[in-house]
Amino acid sequence: MADKYTDYIHHVEDDIESCIDSMGCQPILFVGSGFSRRYMNAPTWEALLVSMAELCPNITKNYAYYKQSYKEEIDIGTSFIDPFKEWAWEQMDQFAPELFSTEYNSDIYLKFKIAEHINNITPSDPISELTDLKDELLALQAINPHAIITTNYDTLLQKIFTEYEPIIGQQILRYNTFSIGEIFKIHGCASDPKSLILTRNDYNEFLKKKKYLSAKLLTFFAEHPLLFVGYSASDPNIRSILSDIDEIISENSELIPNIYILQWDDSLSETDYPQRDTAISLDDYRNIRVKCIVAKNFEWVFQAFANHKPLESIHPKILRALLARTYDIVRCDIPRKIIEVDFETLEHAISVDGELGKIYGITAVSDATKVNSHFPYSLTQVAESLGYKSWHPANELLVQVKQEKEIDIKSSDNQYHIAIKSGTVVITRKYSQSLIDLLLLVKDEEEYEVTI
Repeated sequence: MADKYTDYIHHVEDDIESCIDSMGCQPILFVGSGFSRRYMNAPTWEALLVSMAELCPNITKNYAYYKQSYKEEIDIGTSFIDPFKEWAWEQMDQFAPELFSTEYNSDIYLKFKIAEHINNITPSDPISELTDLKDELLALQAINPHAIITTNYDTLLQKIFTEYEPIIGQQILRYNTFSIGEIFKIHGCASDPKSLILTRNDYNEFLKKKKYLSAKLLTFFAEHPLLFVGYSASDPNIRSILSDIDEIISENSELIPNIYILQWDDSLSETDYPQRDTAISLDDYRNIRVKCIVAKNFEWVFQAFANHKPLESIHPKILRALLARTYDIVRCDIPRKIIEVDFETLEHAISVDGELGKIYGITAVSDATKVNSHFPYSLTQVAESLGYKSWHPANELLVQVKQEKEIDIKSSDNQYHIAIKSGTVVITRKYSQSLIDLLLLVKDEEEYEVTI
């Protein structure tokens, strides 16, 4: 069948739409090293160590010597600490002057040069500079995720999601997880060399605190759609995070319905129908099953996560400030009695529908009862009424109407469709029985008129 991969795309899109609709919240992105290799040609961990070995004059042996001496790259990196320290104290002008103090450990010189190297190869404006992959990055931006979690050192994500706040390393353990619009950099960031999880000692310290990190992330895993980008199913970072929470989010090795892993395959053709789920081995006794998306172009995948988001064009900086201030008021200001609270106004707002939203600058729909009565259907429900199994064919009929009658039903509120808004922000689209009646005529190739 020549268009099996097209069917695959539609099935994955339907699944993503259903997941986001059912959970009713923004996705979380979990971003790994493959992401940086794709969008900034970042080196692998081994290639990075090779470049460090070539950079330091005190490392006189070939990298193969270290490869034979140590089983893991993290131990090779640890062995570079002393040569870099000696180089730094011999040629202090090669390093930042503030590093030569008792505030820093001896590994800071290796971390400094790694951070310097990564910062030098990171594009300053990736969307403008990466013309070949610009459409993918624009689609990624449009997801507008609740938060981003990454093990990458580079600042590429900060340059793509400019309104998101980076939370680096140990800051995460002290951070309020009820907020929105953050990039959690759990292995540190090149903007702060001291924060990098780089050496064996760093990794051991990270493992001691991983339980606390996993507890912080559990809410994200349980309550949001989650997309892994830039990881393979065997990646130790995925296994490490999921191993502490699999008993809570998965029972009896059942498929976890809200976790997706995106995998790249350049050999895909239109006749392929790739796997839809995959097993991740956590240890010798445990596996966890998640959904799998296989693609060689990621644009359609990112668009699928962006097209059905509950809040469109919301400003994450505003939401973050609103949630953080509300948290501070409840958590700190009221108990300390450092602000005056008009409880009479608040009680009135809570008791009257729509009033509390006005305090936050959110305007409610004027008559929700009428809206629900006249526009009770989602696009998926419209499709089901027409005999389809997913929303996609119904959407194609709407496109057909637009082409044949030059009327875009979804561009305005009308007898067929309404875009329910919060202020100027679209929350969701609802449809009427009139639309079902209209699309039934279109489907059956009968004569029809559109009255807006």
